[in-house]
Amino acid sequence: MPPVGGQAVIEGVMMQNGGRIAVAVRRESDGKIIVRDLPARVRFKRLGEIPFIRGLFRLFDMLSLGIRALNLSTKLAFPEEEQLGKGGTILTFSLAIIIAVGGFVILPLYLTNIVPGLRMGNSVLFNLVEGLIRITFFSLYLVIISRMKDIHRVFQYHGAEHKSVYTYEAGEELTVTNAQKHITLHPRCGTAFLMIVLVISILIFSLAGNPTLWLKTLTRILLIPVVAGVSYEALRFSGKHYHHGWVRLLTKPGLWLQRLTTAEPSDDMVEVAIASLKRVTESPGVSPSLKPQ
Repeated sequence: MPPVGGQAVIEGVMMQNGGRIAVAVRRESDGKIIVRDLPARVRFKRLGEIPFIRGLFRLFDMLSLGIRALNLSTKLAFPEEEQLGKGGTILTFSLAIIIAVGGFVILPLYLTNIVPGLRMGNSVLFNLVEGLIRITFFSLYLVIISRMKDIHRVFQYHGAEHKSVYTYEAGEELTVTNAQKHITLHPRCGTAFLMIVLVISILIFSLAGNPTLWLKTLTRILLIPVVAGVSYEALRFSGKHYHHGWVRLLTKPGLWLQRLTTAEPSDDMVEVAIASLKRVTESPGVSPSLKPQ
């Protein structure tokens, strides 16, 4: 059985099974579930197979797919509302990346550098403190946005995605009842990748030593692709060897972090996730049943 995965989108779920991708949403106007296929776009295919390099290109493909899925979900869920154009979408996500780098990479570095005993001291200790500040900032950020109504609904659909994937992986019939029996935390979740990035960054940034502030800032930015590449390999390894107890133990922090990015979904949210999953796992030409389970 090939692995399947996806992400929560606006009022729905995107699912991917190899080259088959589908977005399912519940339309606000009439409550109907709308399912649409999304073309797969894989760039840099050869580079995407080279260990420690493929992570950066896979991350680019994932971000590109995520943006397209979010745009499609918004159009399907709220067709009457004015949509953000391609230029506006690119600008929005560019600003988001800049803010993320500034808030979760540069700011923790500057705060750590303020402490006299750390500024020119041991590199490992400096990066450990910096990493702990970064993890704290990121966790607080998730706690804050999870209290926003719209974001909380996205996190509920995130939980619905995991529950339906668990049901599929268990070989059970894809029904709401079966899916709701499963938990919302999944070891292959992208949130686990973020936690791996936070931990790996501590180790890799430590290799750069503890130079002056401007050099620290430059190395942090230049080493981001290296962190992404190593983190991707770590995620692949944990996924392949999750049956080992020590691997499950190491992945626990990623599962804990998912408690902030997932929430218990309602039955109608799980129904949407199942509709998307059925579209990418059933034989082509077979329409998934959209009736309540």
